Amino acid sequence: MFLISTRNFPPDIGGIQNLMEGLSIALLNHGPVKVFADKFEDCEKYDKNSKLNIERISGFKFFKKYRKANLVKDYINSHTPRATFFDHWKSIENIDLKILKKTKSFCLIHSKEINHLVGSKLNKRMISALEKPDFVISNSNFTKNLLNKLGYEKNNIKIINPGCNYPIEVKPSSKEFAKTIFGNSFPKLLTISRLDGRKSHQNILMTIKNLLPKYPNLKYVSIGDGEEKEKLENLKKELGLSKEVVFIYKSSEQEKLGLLEKADLFVMPSVVYKKSIEGFGITFIEAASYGKPSIGGIFGGEADAIIDGKTGYLCDGNDLNALYETLLKMVENDNFKVLGKNAYEFSKNFSWNKIVKKYIELI
Repeated sequence: MFLISTRNFPPDIGGIQNLMEGLSIALLNHGPVKVFADKFEDCEKYDKNSKLNIERISGFKFFKKYRKANLVKDYINSHTPRATFFDHWKSIENIDLKILKKTKSFCLIHSKEINHLVGSKLNKRMISALEKPDFVISNSNFTKNLLNKLGYEKNNIKIINPGCNYPIEVKPSSKEFAKTIFGNSFPKLLTISRLDGRKSHQNILMTIKNLLPKYPNLKYVSIGDGEEKEKLENLKKELGLSKEVVFIYKSSEQEKLGLLEKADLFVMPSVVYKKSIEGFGITFIEAASYGKPSIGGIFGGEADAIIDGKTGYLCDGNDLNALYETLLKMVENDNFKVLGKNAYEFSKNFSWNKIVKKYIELI
């Protein structure tokens, strides 16, 4: 029996949500799984179709965290699970150490949620919470090093990269959908992420404008919504990219996969934005699972997800010249095809069947 306590879980959308879902499902091969998760819109439908035993917690955020903590404590006391997993230091913060001693405990870290100024109240709370579990699981070498710099250097930190839920078969209707979007364009560029300052969408648009003289048939598709939406739409108009750039704010999973399968390469050169840093970048592995190479940033944990020069390239997303040259290097002489084959082979290392065994070994 395994217990999962998470603030982030489908049908809510995001990288941590996908990670916690993938881990939960992978653990099913090793025993029953109980999930305590926050309640979201349409979660009843998701839970009904899931093989997991999911209990949702609703209410105001302040009271919800205590209700969930009490449910977790009661469950550990009555069931003594083989292992308990927490998605965030705030998920384990209100669990008594005496209760945690009854189970093997894991707390996952991702990067943004730990990036608080040394000595600040949040930093002290984070360090105190991370002293509770048996293991702190970092999603990348970068995130582990970041945690060390923030004042936590204990030897219970282990690096386990996120697993990948893909590839999944793409339905014929989704293939047709992707064809209508991309048409006969070349190169076909794709980004799947929230529209926030960290993802460098604005620099991608400006680089596309500069690439058009060489590749007038280029098309760029971005899937995702966010606070930068209006700003990016205005920039798209200002640059005259109405035909070359498509923003898709909402899409089904299959539509996303259809576009991923049809694309030539994946572009997400993330930068540091306020306290937000790319801790790993599971979308790079998802793209790789469909044979697509990626361009990622140099500031975060992308080096764990992209082998520079072999499965894609790392570049400074703040530097328009670097991004331009990297895209050219990727496309010229069909280099993206060779990199894509390497990326596909590399992605096999991230299958959940392999990743979950690293947790089981620690248990």
